[in-house]
Amino acid sequence: MKLILSTHNVTLTKTLEDRVVKKLEQLEHFDHRAVDARVTLEHDHRRIPERQFRCAMQLAMRGPDLFAEARESDLYAAIDVVAKKIEQQIRKRHSKHKAHKHKDAARLKNARRQGALQTAEP
Repeated sequence: MKLILSTHNVTLTKTLEDRVVKKLEQLEHFDHRAVDARVTLEHDHRRIPERQFRCAMQLAMRGPDLFAEARESDLYAAIDVVAKKIEQQIRKRHSKHKAHKHKDAARLKNARRQGALQTAEP
């Protein structure tokens, strides 16, 4: 996966870059089809201290892209929150795909159950 990491009013340290790469590797475990990831790290000194740091992440993949952002008092916490949000989106996308793929099988299974119940009643 290609990583595009940009910062605004934040000096990019090795630990910040390692944290982002680590979180992306964890996300790649859930869905390996992501083409590239765009991560933006910002510091806005005009905001209240609880929301000074912003992390935004966009994962480009087949179908609609995934996007999440978070504002926290700590940049590392913002990265963690964004990774969790993207993970939830990947899980939701996977379960929707799985439900759609197995829709006919579930319908057939329910029809068999109903048929078995109707023959057992009289």
